[in-house]
Amino acid sequence: MRLGTRASRLAVAQSQAVADRLAAAAGRPVELVTVTSEGDTNRASLASLGGTGVFASALREALVAGEVDVLVHSLKDLPTAPYPGLTIAAVPKREDPRDVLVARNGATIDTLPEGAKVGTGSPRRVAQLRAKRPDLTVVDIRGNIDTRLGRVDDDLDAVVLAAAGLTRIDRLDAATELLDLGFWPSAPGQGALAVETRSGETDRNLLAALRKIEHAPTRLTVTAEREVLAKLEAGCSAPIGATAVVDAELLLVSATVYRPDGTEYRTASHAAHLDGSPQDRLDEALDVGRRVAAELLENGAADLADLASADGVEGSHTAGPGLATPAE
Repeated sequence: MRLGTRASRLAVAQSQAVADRLAAAAGRPVELVTVTSEGDTNRASLASLGGTGVFASALREALVAGEVDVLVHSLKDLPTAPYPGLTIAAVPKREDPRDVLVARNGATIDTLPEGAKVGTGSPRRVAQLRAKRPDLTVVDIRGNIDTRLGRVDDDLDAVVLAAAGLTRIDRLDAATELLDLGFWPSAPGQGALAVETRSGETDRNLLAALRKIEHAPTRLTVTAEREVLAKLEAGCSAPIGATAVVDAELLLVSATVYRPDGTEYRTASHAAHLDGSPQDRLDEALDVGRRVAAELLENGAADLADLASADGVEGSHTAGPGLATPAE
């Protein structure tokens, strides 16, 4: 089997972990095939390039063309709209969804010196940093994890990164603070991986292997988080954080939309009891995500950031069916 991946250290690490599990489940070797995306070669800001989809488009084109059999994405890098002819066939167990601070001298957000330079390429993180510490100088940065970490010893006092990425390359020890999801909700789907195949895939051995690496609670939580994003119809630069957790048979979903300068935000939370079939539970996750989005729009979230009008919450844009329908 040929597994398509970006060539960065993090992408290869997380793809190799999935490849190893697929190989064990299928009893077949899995070869990594690297694909270069525009996001890997263009150093412009993500917003100017068109958002997170710049990392996925080249991979998906390779899958549609039959050059690879399966893809591994960071789920937060996937647009919420389903891609024609493809489906997210497996969502493995999620890593820690939190953000972390990596700072000089073991500093935390609260102990960074006044005016400290903090690097991030995420509008959400920019808004959160400015909401917490308006005195900080937030610097837009791009590059892989090693490049960003290296800047802490060079021209920056700190950077904000995803805990999951550091964990996957065995660098979580570099973190000086784990940021609590209560005040610092992360990107929808952060910490989770998406394993994508062609919708008409007929390789029963591959489909069976994908079912073995599926983690139902993770699919529920990321489905809810991404449905919030889908129903808000957020622009590529919209600062939005979302957090979903499964506690016993209760799905709790919370999301926050920020004004880009961090001076104002709106938060909404809803819950759903999970019962019935696996598809019934996924439908509940979609429903609670929609309710969160509807409340945010009713409370003026569209006036804070680049969001659709309140009419968008009833639109056809949705995180499903690609995410809400696992491999059969």
